[in-house]
Amino acid sequence: MMAKWVYRFGGGSAEGRADMRNLLGGKGANLAEMSALGLPVPPGYTITTEVCTYFYANAKSYPPELKVDVETALRQVEEIVGAKFGDPKKPLLVSVRSGARVSMPGMMDTVLNLGLNDVTAAGLAKQAGDERFAYDSYRRFIQMYGNVVLGVEHHSFEEILELHKSDLNLESDTELKAEHWKKVIEDYKAKVEEEIGKPFPQDPKEQLWGAIGAVFGSWNIPRAVTYRKINSIPEDWGTAVNVQAMVFGNMGEDCATGVAFTRNPSTGAKEFYGEYLVNAQGEDVVAGIRTPQQVTIAGKKANNSTLPAMEEVMPTVFKQLDEVRQQLEKHYKDMQDIEFTVQQGKLYMLQTRNGKRTAAAALKIAVDLCSEGLIDEATAVARIDPASLDQLLHPTLDPKAKKEVVARGLPASPGAASGLVVFTADEAEDRATKGHEVILVRVETSPEDIHGMHAAVGILTTRGGMTSHAAVVARGMGRPCVSGAGEIRVDAEKKTMTVKGQKVGEGDIITIDGGTGEVMIGKVPTIQPQLSGDFSKLMSWADKTRKLKVRANAETPLDARTAREFGAEGIGLCRTEHMFFDGTRIVAMREMIMADTVADRKKALAKILPMQRQDFIELFKIMRGLPVTIRLLDPPLHEFLPNTREEMAEVAAAAGVSVDAVQARAAQLHESNPMLGHRGCRLGITYPEIYEMQARAIFEAAAAVHKEIGETVEAEIMIPLVSIPKELSLMKAAVEKVAAEVEKVTGFKAPYLIGTMIELPRAALLAGEIAKDAQFFSFGTNDLTQTTYGLSRDDAARFINSYERQGIIKKDPFISLDPDGVGELVQIAADRGRKTRADLKLGICGEHGGDPASIHFCAKVGLDYVSCSPYRVPIAKLAAAQAALSGTDGRKGEG
Repeated sequence: MMAKWVYRFGGGSAEGRADMRNLLGGKGANLAEMSALGLPVPPGYTITTEVCTYFYANAKSYPPELKVDVETALRQVEEIVGAKFGDPKKPLLVSVRSGARVSMPGMMDTVLNLGLNDVTAAGLAKQAGDERFAYDSYRRFIQMYGNVVLGVEHHSFEEILELHKSDLNLESDTELKAEHWKKVIEDYKAKVEEEIGKPFPQDPKEQLWGAIGAVFGSWNIPRAVTYRKINSIPEDWGTAVNVQAMVFGNMGEDCATGVAFTRNPSTGAKEFYGEYLVNAQGEDVVAGIRTPQQVTIAGKKANNSTLPAMEEVMPTVFKQLDEVRQQLEKHYKDMQDIEFTVQQGKLYMLQTRNGKRTAAAALKIAVDLCSEGLIDEATAVARIDPASLDQLLHPTLDPKAKKEVVARGLPASPGAASGLVVFTADEAEDRATKGHEVILVRVETSPEDIHGMHAAVGILTTRGGMTSHAAVVARGMGRPCVSGAGEIRVDAEKKTMTVKGQKVGEGDIITIDGGTGEVMIGKVPTIQPQLSGDFSKLMSWADKTRKLKVRANAETPLDARTAREFGAEGIGLCRTEHMFFDGTRIVAMREMIMADTVADRKKALAKILPMQRQDFIELFKIMRGLPVTIRLLDPPLHEFLPNTREEMAEVAAAAGVSVDAVQARAAQLHESNPMLGHRGCRLGITYPEIYEMQARAIFEAAAAVHKEIGETVEAEIMIPLVSIPKELSLMKAAVEKVAAEVEKVTGFKAPYLIGTMIELPRAALLAGEIAKDAQFFSFGTNDLTQTTYGLSRDDAARFINSYERQGIIKKDPFISLDPDGVGELVQIAADRGRKTRADLKLGICGEHGGDPASIHFCAKVGLDYVSCSPYRVPIAKLAAAQAALSGTDGRKGEG
């Protein structure tokens, strides 16, 4: 069977459907679906993503039969519209747009008004009875085609236009008349010829194939590549190309163009939300070149706009649009982002797609759609991107704090951020890599700025509306954004912004509040977020669904409380060495490490014991009977050794020895590779009194808490860095001996488990032997990744991006668990361990415990729990629920 490369739509029917997005791209699939629903969609055709794949696999050439398929589809469009491509009297004009299977707003190229040339422009003027409209459309086409297809810089055209306006003493593009546009067009064409060495193409078919090639080519332009990398979009997906009959929003005062959302994309409120412009084309709204007007009267009031709403100016068309909005939302069962054009009072739908939204809006929309009966609880849980919850769990401005508001723009993407002002995307990226928090300030952002927007903690633009590029991209990234702050003047060359007489330079600090649109000078304090009832509701649905337990990594009371507030089901990793980085404690810790006799070590440990015991008492009280996994001391020694003369003097005074003696001991303990040195259980075996002291602190704390509040603590004592089964059996015996001693003194038998952290490949391979002594395994995937790859996590950052770019690895293995190598070791250890001990408890406590893709893997392998940082607990719970819904959870029952 011959491949089908082209799918037609329009005239009330379509060859494609919404579920064909992999082949037709999101835009093409939805245009087909809207056509089939009988909505007013201008006719056209979609060239499939398979052509894109062919294009790149065959030296940027096309399948031989594509030319005929495109011409056949074009003829059908001509029949529906009643106009002919290239006809001097009644020319058909088309738009050529990209359309990947997932939305990539503004990342790839678009060409409008294609088919115009010197002859058809005159024909269009006659047909429309409006010369100004025709030549405005022609100059837009030359500008777009010249830039996208022929590679002439956008600013070259802008400079010509600005010169003409300046000569005519005019402010706005809309003031130029037909004769002015004709002169601009001549200068545009001359510029193109000067730049590319040949005239601007007049043959519409040559124009069409040039545009198709440019759209396929734009799949690999830098901004699209950056966007794919940030959003984990595979390179081999490719883009489709949509060729569609043009409809005109710039034919006069009964014409308009707009972008709208069926619900508020910032808050999720059930209100029609959008912007439009009278007598304009689509790019004018999105590019933020003119200040857009609100679609609804309510929106006009909310934004304090004096410009008339579409609801007032075009009530009949608005009513139709509102009906379409409701029809689309019911059909797709989700909030839609729609593009429309009104041509001479007739509504046309140009696009619908699931709208990008903030995390707060996503949550509200999912819960509301469920209560409205459009979706069920499982669908609501599956709809929320777990990683996006991060947006809800971070600070907002403290309402009590003093703030100097110097300007107000539109609240384009919620959240608050303070940072150093930068004026270019490159500078944002450069400063961010050096550890600075930056606010990217632009007149308007373009898709070229994507890398800087990603690097910045917030974005501020002086032009553009709530649906501008900056607003849409910032919402998707979870970055706070204020757009259209028109009071601010930006001088990008001098690297300054001026507002109300105040000058702010590059490197100065400002604060933006994307929830209110406020811009402030200096840094404003923030407060922790208050989570809505929708959040609790969704989390309760996730809890009903998931099988995997979620614990938190915590060693301070603050972390433990935060973890409990977010619903953590225990502590999966308490790193005891982290309890000693405190100023007063580190001296005692150093004294213990520097001691070179058992007696001196025990003397130092006696100072540490009450501190440790109190730490555990506090944690056990907060966790109220939930399991607490305590990793016994595992410091790479270099982290605790005194480095400066002053630190050495401090340790010497505490230990009652000379500074020279301390210096000599520090030199003696120095290691070439401390991460693979004398740490973990190796420390416990050479200095058993250290682990004995910690075990004593745990059991005495458990007894104290039981006596005080009647809670029985479930302590899980974890022996780190085991690679030889005998290491664990020796340490286990030492812990059991202490447990018996404490029980004898306190009269309380504390329940406990002894297990180990599987963080070395040898331990994974010998898991069957190790499980004879271990009652649980906790996979320390940070170290397991380092030791499997032979790669230091701290040094990998220097080159890992290069590996990702070249496709050597799909994702940084320290961010998302490597399923093939590290994952295989986890699977082996789980299988071999449970073969020895069927009730072996399995968990993961590396950074991967909060990464959604890694959580899916953990569910598939059949682990009992994941443990992550407290703020990632809700993310992990939601990811675990989605793993259960997708059928990747290999666990048999509740755990």
